[in-house]
Amino acid sequence: MTEGVLEFKYEEEKTTQGLTALAGLPVYLDLARVLGLSESVQKYVRVREGTQGYTDGQMITALMLLNLAGGDCVDDLRVLEADDGFCRVFRRVELQGMKRRERRALERRWRKERRRAVPSPSAAFRYLSAFHDEAQESGRQAGKAFIPCPNEPLRGLAQVNRDLAAWVQSRSPSETATLDLDATLVSTGKQEALYSYKGFKAYQPLNVYWAEQELLLFTEFRDGNVPAGFEIQRVLQEALEFLPQGVKQVRVRTDTAGYQHELLRYCESEEPRRFGRMEFAVGCDVTPAFKQAVAEVEESAWRPLTGAKSGREWAEVCFVPNAAGHSKKGPAYRYLATREVLRQAELPGLGVEPSLPFPTMTWNTRRYKVFGLVSNMDWDGEELISWLYGRCGKSEAAHSVMKEDMAGGKLPSGDFGVNAAWWWIMILALNLNAAMKRLALGGSWVSKRMKAVRFALINLAGRVLERSRTLIIRLSGGHPSFEILLAARRKIAAMATEPSG
Repeated sequence: MTEGVLEFKYEEEKTTQGLTALAGLPVYLDLARVLGLSESVQKYVRVREGTQGYTDGQMITALMLLNLAGGDCVDDLRVLEADDGFCRVFRRVELQGMKRRERRALERRWRKERRRAVPSPSAAFRYLSAFHDEAQESGRQAGKAFIPCPNEPLRGLAQVNRDLAAWVQSRSPSETATLDLDATLVSTGKQEALYSYKGFKAYQPLNVYWAEQELLLFTEFRDGNVPAGFEIQRVLQEALEFLPQGVKQVRVRTDTAGYQHELLRYCESEEPRRFGRMEFAVGCDVTPAFKQAVAEVEESAWRPLTGAKSGREWAEVCFVPNAAGHSKKGPAYRYLATREVLRQAELPGLGVEPSLPFPTMTWNTRRYKVFGLVSNMDWDGEELISWLYGRCGKSEAAHSVMKEDMAGGKLPSGDFGVNAAWWWIMILALNLNAAMKRLALGGSWVSKRMKAVRFALINLAGRVLERSRTLIIRLSGGHPSFEILLAARRKIAAMATEPSG
């Protein structure tokens, strides 16, 4: 009986031959070693402070590599372990640079001979459970937003990310940090998950994205029922503490979740802090009072947005909300509005205007989609609007990568802390890949999505050989990625010896 329709069939190798489908993945081990990832994990996470089993560095590195290789659940560690060639490299490089005493101490962490290169799914689950604090669950109240306090290992993962961002900054300095605050819904079928504002069960992490470095600077994992704007000022303040040295100016962008006058005053204030006054552009609520102010704008004051194919226009709006008008000494902000003609004709005979998921207004019988923003910046209005909308092309694209290209879209447990740790480890993998693209690959690689990086760089067929105590990863002759891998490794090796800054 034939195996399939076409004339080919599958057979298993009788013995392990050092074959790998991940010939490009070890380059990430190069970069992780240079930036001191394992040392940072061992310093801050400290779940495995005993003398048995996988170390924190081994466990976190394995789960990060799982993200980079395309795995999206803990059970996919079986597939990573089945890659004989990659596992040979992984086992060898974790010992590189260790003294004999350190290697023997690592070997003694197993009562029996260690047979696996990466942890088993069950070992990974047991490890992730250390990030969950069951005592925090008693603080939940029905119908109220609640954010469990992270335990020490979870805070440790945040510190590892802080070190990663500082290392990237030391190699590619930026004096400006544009911080995009944005939440994203991660749908799930877990029984313990809570319903989001969209009517399905989800978690809703609030993320702070550093646009210039294309890094996820900070994240706070949250239940699905926690509003995006809940305690957003505190999250911003925590994120500011994670900005490395060399940053002199901070700008903040967010949608209407950040339209809170306490947050705006905090950004505008000159209170003693490292960055002083922070510029911002924030989407504002289109309230009846704001609509009235927009309606009073002269028709001649509306100007077309350059390059807007939809005919969108913008104008300055004279508007002082009640929350900001109680004091003459209060800060004065700029309000701008954009409008766009609704192209879809209304159905005759309805009698009432249909409900739409965005605010609208009517001018001279024509219905427009209307949005507003508030800012303390003196940029040209069109430039300011374009800059705020740039948030959608950066942080929201990163959300897509987190949930679709990485493992952030498939949470492993019903326990909040386990999922929070899984999310943080995904962030570390995301940022490691961002560092690889920016610092080691460069050029057109910087804008490539993760799936393109996997296709051209990571998921490469190869064979792992050993010659004179040196491992060799052999690719097929003439493969276009061969020179790319060599060039990336040379750049990484140079970064290991060059001074920072």
